[in-house]
Amino acid sequence: MTPHLFWRAKRLRAAIDAAGVGLWSWNVDTDEIELDQRAFDLWGHSPSSHVTFEDLSSHIHPEDRDKVRATFASTRPILGTFELDFRIMLDNEIRWVSARGQGEGRGKTARILFGVFLDVTQRKQAAEANELLAGEMSHRVSNLLQIAAGLTRMAAKSAATTEDMARDLGARLVALGRAHHLVRPTATGVMGTALIGDLFAVLLQPYELDQDVESGAQRVRISLPRVGLVERSITSLALVVHELATNSLKHGALSSETGTLDVSAVTQADDDKLTILWVERGGPAVVAPNARSGFGRGMIARAVSEDLGGSIAFDWSQEGVIATLRIDMNCLAR
Repeated sequence: MTPHLFWRAKRLRAAIDAAGVGLWSWNVDTDEIELDQRAFDLWGHSPSSHVTFEDLSSHIHPEDRDKVRATFASTRPILGTFELDFRIMLDNEIRWVSARGQGEGRGKTARILFGVFLDVTQRKQAAEANELLAGEMSHRVSNLLQIAAGLTRMAAKSAATTEDMARDLGARLVALGRAHHLVRPTATGVMGTALIGDLFAVLLQPYELDQDVESGAQRVRISLPRVGLVERSITSLALVVHELATNSLKHGALSSETGTLDVSAVTQADDDKLTILWVERGGPAVVAPNARSGFGRGMIARAVSEDLGGSIAFDWSQEGVIATLRIDMNCLAR
């Protein structure tokens, strides 16, 4: 080889290595395959001077093996270009390989197919993650639209004016948006995990004043265990917390600058329920509502009973309302 050709070959090899491709050639008559070192490494095969297509086939994923064999077999009578993506198995690892080839001309005796192997595992994993993410987002949007439609129907029945309907419905939708921000899907399509304490903190933050100016105490105090939530429980809890906070802002402790709200939990080892206490103090004297349930109270009751497998009870003491929320722990993570 002349020096000029040597340097050309060296530069070509450097370019091939930089591109991360493995070279191969396949004699369609003898079934023998020649591979360079990168191709051997990609297939997890020890370097050998005699390798056949069947030798490599043992590494191909069972679900792809017939497809690969059929594609390669179709090149025997008709030589030409082809491209095929398939999976190979190396112990417990699965790799995606892209095989691309070009055959020699028809007039030659030795019918040889030349090509490259590319490791496209990361690209395939990214594509799969995008599909999962798109599916998850489609599912979540569909669920939220159904919830929004239900809230709209309920608000239309209970609101006295269109302005009241727009204000109340808008506030509830904003609360849902804040809640679902906690569980955005990741780039791998996996749902994020939100903690129940974080959900309460996010939803009650708009009602928080820095401190009670007289006592220096925190206005809103939250002490909840590290319990994870799934999408459905987040949606229902968000509506419940928003309704309780809105009522408190209108009539309870949050309507007063000196009012406080404590949210805590009671758990027992042998109990499958999580008990959350919503305790308001320092606000105006509490007056129990009339027996007729409005839109908000009806929505809370349904959300807790149907979606959270629990119950909610109210103590309308003059010092401040106490709401006791009982939630089935299995519903929170289901």
